Amino acid sequence: MNGKSRLNINIGSKVNIVLKEDQRTGKLTTGTVKNILTNSATHPHGIKVRLSSGEVGRVQEVL
Repeated sequence: MNGKSRLNINIGSKVNIVLKEDQRTGKLTTGTVKNILTNSATHPHGIKVRLSSGEVGRVQEVL
């Protein structure tokens, strides 16, 4: 599933995110969602989340 819709993402979901510093390269980081930071239902660049590791980025895909 893609990460542009908030409905696809739940706390505890395993996701691939792109960190701010990795946006140019597109390098993905895998982790578990701790908090959902985007309030809107959708976002064109992906819903922003905080992983359990503390990293913050936009969801590219839900695993």
